[in-house]
Amino acid sequence: MKNIGLITIGQAPRQDVAPIIEKYLEGKTGLVQAGALDGFTAEQVREFYSPGPGEYVLTTRMADGSAAVISRERIQSVLQGKIDAMEAAGIRTILLACTGVFPGLHTSVAHLIEPDRIIPPVVQAMLDGRRLGLIGPLPEQEDAMIEKFAGAGARLPFAAASPYTGTEADFRAAAERLSGHADVLVLDVWDMWSSIDSGRPPQECPPCCPMP
Repeated sequence: MKNIGLITIGQAPRQDVAPIIEKYLEGKTGLVQAGALDGFTAEQVREFYSPGPGEYVLTTRMADGSAAVISRERIQSVLQGKIDAMEAAGIRTILLACTGVFPGLHTSVAHLIEPDRIIPPVVQAMLDGRRLGLIGPLPEQEDAMIEKFAGAGARLPFAAASPYTGTEADFRAAAERLSGHADVLVLDVWDMWSSIDSGRPPQECPPCCPMP
């Protein structure tokens, strides 16, 4: 049986999102997981990978379910190493479990699926003149997310709510803050809804939804 790879910027296995993917694989393909922070303690992550001034901020999940805030610049070489290892193991389709932008990630022969290359153009195609609003995990990510969806120097309504530390009430409050300023909301993080006890299966909670 062939395998596809799932690489998280945090720690594997991702028991929150992997079952959703495995459901659609239907046992026809295996799922091999790896994490850029595998083997690191929370203290080591803070020491080696915390963002410095001006660095691109990311947040992710540790194996114990806690959240970690890390720097793209400090993690990217580790992430590339995980991709290289999967390629060396013969895996030819690799999914990056992060919606952040990672310039320069590459493979030799494998197909690397990067959500940041897919989601923004799909969102733009769906807008059809409607106003876009963004919900992301951290306030520090506002500028980077707006640039991803609208370009440098643009402004979009933004609110922060984290799937790792927040509750459903936090997401409802974030959406309410954008009410009147946006017609469509994008929830821009890999598992924005898989960690929220919304009373619906995670796969039924859309990452892009119209405002009521």
